[in-house]
Amino acid sequence: MKIFKFGGASTKDAANIKNVLSVINQSGEKNLVVVISAMGKITNALEDVVNDYFSDKNNLYKSLNTVYDFHFEILKGLFSPSHGCFAKLDTLFNELKHFLETNKSKNHAFVYDQVVSYGELISSTIISTYFTEKGIQNTWLDVRQCIKTNENYRDATVDWEKTQQKISEKVSDTGITITQGFLGAENTNNFTTTLGREGSDYTAAIFAYCLNAENVTIWKDVPGVLNADPRYFTQTQLYNHISYREAIELAFYGASVIHPKTLQPLQRKEIPLYVKSFLNPLAPGTCVGKGVVLDPFTSSFILKKEQVLISLSSLDFSFMMEDNIGDVFKLLHEYKMKVNLIQNSAISFSVCVDNKFQNLEALLAKLRENFSVKWNENVTLYTIRHFNPSEVKALAENKNVLLKQESKETVQLVIKE
Repeated sequence: MKIFKFGGASTKDAANIKNVLSVINQSGEKNLVVVISAMGKITNALEDVVNDYFSDKNNLYKSLNTVYDFHFEILKGLFSPSHGCFAKLDTLFNELKHFLETNKSKNHAFVYDQVVSYGELISSTIISTYFTEKGIQNTWLDVRQCIKTNENYRDATVDWEKTQQKISEKVSDTGITITQGFLGAENTNNFTTTLGREGSDYTAAIFAYCLNAENVTIWKDVPGVLNADPRYFTQTQLYNHISYREAIELAFYGASVIHPKTLQPLQRKEIPLYVKSFLNPLAPGTCVGKGVVLDPFTSSFILKKEQVLISLSSLDFSFMMEDNIGDVFKLLHEYKMKVNLIQNSAISFSVCVDNKFQNLEALLAKLRENFSVKWNENVTLYTIRHFNPSEVKALAENKNVLLKQESKETVQLVIKE
């Protein structure tokens, strides 16, 4: 058994979906779990639906129609006008509309998961139906029957024991199974949960771990894992091999090619992870597994935009000790701030955080009760692994560096662009 995962870029239109079928055929694999993300930028479009549901009901059906029309156009490129897949699309949209019309919960995270999940449910249904149309027999599986979680909506924690049991029961070790990335279901009421943005890679790793898969392949629009994001750096280099440990470090610092939670279950069972291009499926790509740290051994550049740098000091200029810092971390956890950098001195403490849940104002108000607070929004965090001094100098040149932190292997710069 092998696991293939296809992201939104690989299924963004009818031509790309046809290419997914070509990739499967070229691989020659017969026993697969195929994990499918939402198509294109549909997760963002469904987030607009959630936002309109809470704050602009007059625009809600326009947002819904945008999502529907996107998928309808894809169906027109894959099937004849009378094909049953159009009815399947209507059924799923009617379910979504029914939820929005009858829901009583004001919990934004709960509503988010129930709505945004339809991106994966629709995309996997379309691809499963298209495969069948083209003679590729497959089983469509609702991943929510398999991946069981707690009730932490938008960033659910997997119940590994129950998930192992369900996957063993429901997934055949022969043939092709098509399922959804990103989704799970909580144990108490079986409501849909999500595993965090980009969680489809994690889904692939969960299935690999529970099925003792031979390997996992993530199909991307890049040739593999590069040493820098080509959107921001003009010169990039492909890694042929990365060790699990190094890949976990890169993911922790924000490398976008691999989800941070994906690698741990794979490492535990030493299951190799391949990152390959769906545009050139026969190319070797990058292997993440046991062995050499990096091949070739060259610096890695990671960039995280739209960060917030928060700097604290005690109101009475006393030392920032463990009890103060402990209080700060409790608040960062409470307000769901992902910490990407920490620096402290005798009387100050600084953190660079991701404000992905838009809780900054509430956090700052709470911090001001006990600390003197300064902050900078929309800063960029640069991380260089295995750096050399000339690279750091070039990166910082003519930039407003707010904070620099350096260790043996890694240097981080917080820059106000």
